[in-house]
Amino acid sequence: MAMIQELNKAFATDLSDDVATELQHIIRLLDLDPQELFFKWESYVIKMGVENTRLEMKTVKDFKKDLQDALERESRAKGHHVGHNSAAKKPSATPRATGGDVFGMLDGMVTPSMARTNSAHTKRKAGNFDTPAPKSTKSGLNSSPADNKTPAPARELPGVAFEDRQNAGQIIESINEHLPAASAASEPPAESRIKLKANVEIQKFGYKTMAMKLSEASEILDDRIDSFTDLVQDHHKLPDTAFGNPAAQSTAEVVAVGRIACDQPNGKLNAVSLTLETSRRMGAGLRIPLKFQEGIGYDVFPGKIVALRGTNVSGEYFAVTETLSLPQLPPPASTPVELDIHNDRLASANGTASPLNIIVASGPYTTDADLDFTPLHTLLARVRVSRADVLILSGPFLDLEHQVVASGDFEPHLPSACPINPDRATLSDVFRALISQPLQELSQILPTLTVILVPSVRDAIAKHAAWPQDRFPKAALGLPKGVQVVTNPILLSVNEVMFGISSQDVLSELRRENVYVPAQGRQTKGFEGDMLARLTSAVIDQRHFFPIFPPQSREGLPRPTGVAGEVPEPGGEERMAVGANLDVSYVKLAEWMTVKPDVLILPSMLNPFAKVVEGITCINPGTLMKKRGAGTYAAMSVQPRSLTEEERLDGRPI
Repeated sequence: MAMIQELNKAFATDLSDDVATELQHIIRLLDLDPQELFFKWESYVIKMGVENTRLEMKTVKDFKKDLQDALERESRAKGHHVGHNSAAKKPSATPRATGGDVFGMLDGMVTPSMARTNSAHTKRKAGNFDTPAPKSTKSGLNSSPADNKTPAPARELPGVAFEDRQNAGQIIESINEHLPAASAASEPPAESRIKLKANVEIQKFGYKTMAMKLSEASEILDDRIDSFTDLVQDHHKLPDTAFGNPAAQSTAEVVAVGRIACDQPNGKLNAVSLTLETSRRMGAGLRIPLKFQEGIGYDVFPGKIVALRGTNVSGEYFAVTETLSLPQLPPPASTPVELDIHNDRLASANGTASPLNIIVASGPYTTDADLDFTPLHTLLARVRVSRADVLILSGPFLDLEHQVVASGDFEPHLPSACPINPDRATLSDVFRALISQPLQELSQILPTLTVILVPSVRDAIAKHAAWPQDRFPKAALGLPKGVQVVTNPILLSVNEVMFGISSQDVLSELRRENVYVPAQGRQTKGFEGDMLARLTSAVIDQRHFFPIFPPQSREGLPRPTGVAGEVPEPGGEERMAVGANLDVSYVKLAEWMTVKPDVLILPSMLNPFAKVVEGITCINPGTLMKKRGAGTYAAMSVQPRSLTEEERLDGRPI
């Protein structure tokens, strides 16, 4: 009975007897705990399709067979590796993708399928029960996104050195393959080919943390509903009389704008727990349960602002008959004169304008067991060879959830030539030795390179630990001139292209809290079969880098890897994940005020992807280093914008 209760808690539902019995058999067979089994199930659901995979007996049996097949394949692969291992190991050939694509510069860099390095501090159960990756990434990814969220208690893991990783440089996904990719210039440019411009008020990010007032937070949340009410009214040309209080009993049909919430303070959102929270102006701040009529589709999560048409005849719930679309922000525009200036900056010696070469990566940048930062050094070597124009690095850099950083015992992991006294060293000294030094060496070799560092709330060096997050100090970290430290999040123009970047993993939170029911017989956006595009579309529609409220609690997040010998004090708490650290009073700093970005970069532990969603190029570069092995990064080419003579004569922004 105890095991069944744990399974019901992990799967957040009351399991039938036959399903619970089969899941218990899987737990005994593969030596898992209920939470790990749930993460495996989530990954399987994503692979097979959320809409077509139900928690029933036949599906659970297929799930069990899938896990067994994965275990059998891994056992065969391990046997093959042992039989062919030798002292002088030759690197495996790098697979090449067919056709020209913008990710061609990945050769020789990172593979998403590599076990992490051995460590006396990291142990795990014998066997690696990875769920096969989705079909779109089957050739390159052997670990699932759900595995990345699984807590990593002390376990024994036979690792593979980073240098011995297989399939290095394999392309997982690419878009716009018909466009020519940026190639390394025969000669480096004499000066930087880009101009940066921040499209946010950076000074406002320097607010005082841990000073949030409940009244200020409630006003911010309330104003967001009212602002969307005005947007919906202008977009759909509705009179003032069309809007009403959904919590008031009436037979009249009204339009209600509010925030999606759960009917339980600490409950998980589902189809029967949906409520609509109104603003004080339109509904006195009341909450009313929602019931959608048959055939009405919805895609919601806690904190989403929605516009619904319906009635509240009984006074007990709001019956939704129609969901109204929210207006989209326009794309950014530049005048022909500005575009000509940017194109001239890209022109080479022969007068032709070559594409911008941009590389994007997200932390962690070292394995979970050490601080040698070999993946970061390999990435910087790739940048040097490709002679990139821009390198965007998103935190965490010194990860608070890393077991070495958590232990504070840096001495065995500092470079031998590092002139640091371990007894007096600070985290800034460690950052200078492990991260600033290689960036300085790269800037000397490639002086025209611009490096953009985006902090994370998991960065140990960041004194500003709340999100939205201020910059960390550049001077104290010894960063070179070509490195620019920005806020988290940031809207940043690189020449005429606007980038939106946030290191907070919003996609994982959306996936955990999303409730999706497709519409029947009605035209939709066409994202039903693509969950990642659907989640990204939610960020775009809400005009915000982190539209979820409240965020996932720290207690509900996977716990970080334990430190060797760490024993909680009697009655004390174990270390928990950092979480979102959301400062509600300043979430308006993360809104898109006037335009949406051209390129949206949302690093996440979900499957890496590159997609065009709502007219925006959306990229999840993945993480450069996963707990179980090497990860992924992204590279892109930005083509010069060619202008017609009519556009130049017109002179209007385009």
